[in-house]
Amino acid sequence: MATASEGGAGAKGTGWGLVVLLGALTAFAPMGIDMYLPSLPAIGADLGVDAAYTQITVSAFLAGMAIGQFFYGPASDRLGRKGPILAGVALFVLASCACALAPSAEFLVAARFVQALGGCAGGVVARAVVRDRFDHTETARMLSLLTLVMGLAPILAPLLGGVLLQLGGWRANFWALAAFGVAVGAATLFRLEESRSEATAVQARSESPLAALGALLKDPRMVGYALAGGLNGATLFTWISASPGLLIGVWGIPASLFGWVFGLNAAGVIGAGQLNRQLLLRYTPEQVLRAASAFGVVAAALLLAAAFTGWGGMWSVLPLIFLVLSSYGFMAGNTMASALNVDPRRAGSISALMGSASFATGALASALTGALGDGSARPVAVTMFLAMTGSALALRTLALKGTARV
Repeated sequence: MATASEGGAGAKGTGWGLVVLLGALTAFAPMGIDMYLPSLPAIGADLGVDAAYTQITVSAFLAGMAIGQFFYGPASDRLGRKGPILAGVALFVLASCACALAPSAEFLVAARFVQALGGCAGGVVARAVVRDRFDHTETARMLSLLTLVMGLAPILAPLLGGVLLQLGGWRANFWALAAFGVAVGAATLFRLEESRSEATAVQARSESPLAALGALLKDPRMVGYALAGGLNGATLFTWISASPGLLIGVWGIPASLFGWVFGLNAAGVIGAGQLNRQLLLRYTPEQVLRAASAFGVVAAALLLAAAFTGWGGMWSVLPLIFLVLSSYGFMAGNTMASALNVDPRRAGSISALMGSASFATGALASALTGALGDGSARPVAVTMFLAMTGSALALRTLALKGTARV
């Protein structure tokens, strides 16, 4: 099998079984967030806290996802891919059980943080596994294919969460997450082959994890891809945090239909990701990134205009949000693949840096949207426009500076 630096595009084990397993590993984050969204009011009522406090359980999860990746990424370069995944999944399962048994809101916040510390292992190491097995362009195509699997989570998770809420209360969501972790952990143990190359192992042994991250942060391309991907992904977190209040509270969409409307945007991300795979047969990831970021800025500008003028109301704002979020299907896989191509021997550390940037910018975007909250779509539009503009600037001034245009 080819080394990481060579990118073994023809590596064995690249069938649909691997796609589904890697997709499941990357689904810990959307499952952990989206599935219990319908339960937030019930959690608040049962534990005696208001809506603002229940949102802290979301913030705690995002913080854990951002922080934990800095451990698992470098560890996977140094120790191998499989062990860190299994350790993280085990922690996720235990913390999910703790969430299900939480006696107070404070305990739940702490358990959610630990749950995320474990759940982030799957996504960060799965991306490194992809880079171990594929070259630059094929890595981008494979990561786009994974959106087909992990993109189903935002569609199905709220629906499943609503059903579980009706059948067993809000605690049933966390028992289901524990079961999900057990299933994915078993599949990883018995089905995932070790893919870390000897070149990656030698590089990891020659430096500390902090030295590896420091070296990456000194590369303008790496910083550019991290900001471009993270700020683009921040639009998803903006929508996740604002959608219940906007759809149900402002526009009066019934709670029973929330999951379907919420899931439509996930369908846009999936569709864009699959179109991206076809475009990569003719264009490089960098060429697609230039066009996709420009498209995202235009869509965000139109959204800003619609939100502030009130033109078309919900029927103009929702389709424009759909277009803005669809840009993620083009940006996510290509920024990640291009970043991993900066130094494939540090694939785990790069994956950690990219993933942490995504969750950190997502948390900031969610906080900004909440701070601007005025009972309209304007805060969402402002945050998305700022995020998309920042993403495009980072891409052009840092990541792609000096590269050929489409």
